[in-house]
Parts: sequence; structure tokens; C-alpha cells
Amino acid sequence: MAVRDDVVNTIAAFSLFADLNGPQLEEVAHLFDETFFGEGERILRQGVSGSGFYIILEGTAAIRVNGVDRSSLKAGDYFGEISCLLGEVPIADIVAATPLRCLVLPGGQLEGFLTAHPKVMYRLLQGEARKLKNTTKWLS
Repeated sequence: MAVRDDVVNTIAAFSLFADLNGPQLEEVAHLFDETFFGEGERILRQGVSGSGFYIILEGTAAIRVNGVDRSSLKAGDYFGEISCLLGEVPIADIVAATPLRCLVLPGGQLEGFLTAHPKVMYRLLQGEARKLKNTTKWLS
């Protein structure tokens, strides 16, 4: 499914893409596909399947580990990157808490996308550092 024109305006407000100009945002929007998930639908399955890098455009999702909700995701948040980068199965379920509208990039394309967009890669790295910090809080 082709990405709709309003996606550029939406992603322009996301911290992941804060360093990109208009033409770069358009390029990003056209690299990703748009997908939708219904409330309660599981997008990633812990220990089983992970196939893409997702960015939430609208809606919320739960991060569920061993059946326990650990955190939530909202517009501008992303998931699936760890599985894509490591080539491993997800360590959590991602479940749509409300209807979700997402951008998705196939896992095999994430490395090329990030190396072509180093400012996005840096923002993603910052996000990973925040996730690690939050995970450490869960364990303490």
C-alpha cells in the first residue's frame, strides 16, 4: 500500500525525524508502507515472529512481556527495530491497545535505511538508550 500524502506532515512532528527537511521527509514517507491493525491485534509475538520496523502514526499499543503489560506506545513511537537489527525474534509482544495506523519497513531494509539517514540513526540510538534506561527501572 502506498503511503498517503498526509504522512509527511505527521512524521515531521516526530522526534525520530526532527533533523530532516521537507524533501528528506518525503523520501522517508515513500520508503515505508502504511498498515493498519485492529484493537487487540498482536503485531509482534514474543519469541516467535518479527519482520519489520514499525512507526506509529495514530493509536496506541502495549508492550507485553510474558503476558504482563510493561509499557505503552503512542504516535511517534516505534518498535521492531531490535529484532530487525539483531536478526532475532522479539522479546515482547506488541499489541494494539486501540486501532493502529503505522508505517512499516521490512526488516531487511532497516540497515540500509539507517546508514542512508545517519541523523535518523542517531535519533534511533537515543531512543534505544531511553528504552534501556526504562528497562533497567523495570528490573530494579
